[in-house]
Amino acid sequence: MAKTVLLTLGRLPTALDLARGFSAMGWRVVVAEPFAWHLCRPSRAVARSYTVTAPTKVPEAYAREILDIAAREGAELILPVSEETMHLAALHDRLPAGLRLFAPSQPDVLRLHSKRAFNVLAREHGLAAPETVGLEDAPRLLAEGRIVIKPEFSCSGRGVQFLATGETPPSASDRPLLVQRFLPGEHLSSFSLAHEGRVLATVIYRAAVTSGTVAVAFERVTDRPGAEDWITRFVAAVGHSGFISFDFIADHDGTAMAIECNPRVTSGIHFLNSEDLARAILSPGQASIRHRPELRLQQFYPCLTETQASLFKRRGKLRRNFDVLRSTRDVAWDSSDPLPFLLMPATSFGIMRLTFGQGLSFAEAATADIEWA
Repeated sequence: MAKTVLLTLGRLPTALDLARGFSAMGWRVVVAEPFAWHLCRPSRAVARSYTVTAPTKVPEAYAREILDIAAREGAELILPVSEETMHLAALHDRLPAGLRLFAPSQPDVLRLHSKRAFNVLAREHGLAAPETVGLEDAPRLLAEGRIVIKPEFSCSGRGVQFLATGETPPSASDRPLLVQRFLPGEHLSSFSLAHEGRVLATVIYRAAVTSGTVAVAFERVTDRPGAEDWITRFVAAVGHSGFISFDFIADHDGTAMAIECNPRVTSGIHFLNSEDLARAILSPGQASIRHRPELRLQQFYPCLTETQASLFKRRGKLRRNFDVLRSTRDVAWDSSDPLPFLLMPATSFGIMRLTFGQGLSFAEAATADIEWA
């Protein structure tokens, strides 16, 4: 009888990669998702989907439903995908025998997710990171140059502000705000899988097309050893196991400084062979994880939207976006499993409704009901 993995999100292409990888390994894939319709639901890799309470609405109901589904389906592994990781990390003490949660403990995962605690942790271990302080110190940093203001816990660029000398910092909000020195340079992102302080695979990538501050087309970068070394040293220092991702700013000399950490899956996963990744999750270190041959990938429909919007912006941006759109493979496309890509405009309705109804970007809407605040 096939073993069962429970994915706790199905709306994102990252979840589809994981579903296909485990299905190729012979596992039965079940998805729990607050949206009734989602990207993974029509996939041949998914055996069954459940609709669950959003963790931001009733956290205890969400946790109970995830455990109930795992028990009903006989799951051996609960695999968080995105921001719901922070909520599910609290389940470690409630897991029955034979059920594993692929996430660190909640104190550990929140220490990484907190932009302030992560910054302190990195600097304690001698790793380069920009000074990050509370909102009360904004005037001091602003007097020295540009600053970035961001919530302590956030994703998808939500709430990020850039201020220059002479501008007025915001007053306190209902969410704790942090102030970080602005770093000029190239913005890089990463995705890694680690086990007991050892990195099993890493992808460094940069945005080719963005929606707001979030990349919807991405290019793998193979010549940034500074960022890879930073990740290796950090993972070893904290003994991390699981998914871990970072955002960096690299200067002209290639020196990389981490500006924040995401202890979850990010878009860099698309550059890894999905079956190899599933195998490494199940048996860490026993097999290598190959990179896909593509050095550039896109999310076609968001890229299409951005290309259409760039008709009204600079000509150079329109040409660049169109070149990416016409020449880059979509992350969800698979000729043996075509429905997730073909039906994406319909299965993304729940996200699109939030973008129109609440004025959120697509990336913000995709995580609004699972975000840790």
